[in-house]
Amino acid sequence: MLTFDAPLMSYGGAAIDERRVGQEAPTLSQVTGLAANALGYDHSEFVLLQRLQSRLQMAVRVDRPGQRFIDFQTVDLGQEHLVGTGWTTRGVPEGRRGGESREGTRILRKEYWADAVHVVALRLFDPAEKPTLRDIEKAIDSPFRPLFLGRKSCVPSGRLVAGVIDASSLRDAIERWPFAAPVGRQVDRVDHLDAWWPAEEGVPSEGQESAVCDERDWANQVHVGERRWVRGRVDMRRGMRST
Repeated sequence: MLTFDAPLMSYGGAAIDERRVGQEAPTLSQVTGLAANALGYDHSEFVLLQRLQSRLQMAVRVDRPGQRFIDFQTVDLGQEHLVGTGWTTRGVPEGRRGGESREGTRILRKEYWADAVHVVALRLFDPAEKPTLRDIEKAIDSPFRPLFLGRKSCVPSGRLVAGVIDASSLRDAIERWPFAAPVGRQVDRVDHLDAWWPAEEGVPSEGQESAVCDERDWANQVHVGERRWVRGRVDMRRGMRST
């Protein structure tokens, strides 16, 4: 179980021109990238990245909805202090010389979630294969590189690893896991929370099945595929922690 709690978080979807569309919940490719970054994988190791993504299943619970906002950015990449190098998510310097996208004025509209808290339940197919869930848990607690929630500016407010639960399904796990109060805040008890889980775990009468394109072709660095999931409500009155 992971707790995503930060002043700003971004769950990126497919980019459309200058728009960087944000999803409502953490995406499969994002969680894959988070785990891979913690484990020390490099972007060039796309076979390992693809295999890790294919093994991951996840469910998400919204403990604090937060607010969605758009950050309008405009920058002239031709400025002298920007012509040099910049830090990348791969942990190596990146030059900005050459190519249209690295010259002149560039405009971006990036979507973020502010003041949100999401609980993420993870499961792995072939659980004995490396890396195991325990390997990922240890790596996220002591990562090979700094971790962030969507973009480099989205630094977690606290520990990401929340613990382990023995559950019959991902939906069962997020329904039984205790409410994650935002760091440093007191909140009232809640009985029901919005959540997403894999469609194969069942669609309740009040739930809605939909498709999301949140997998990544790591070799070509593009969003691909269609994953079916359910948006519904979970009953927090069942909350019984098991570690």
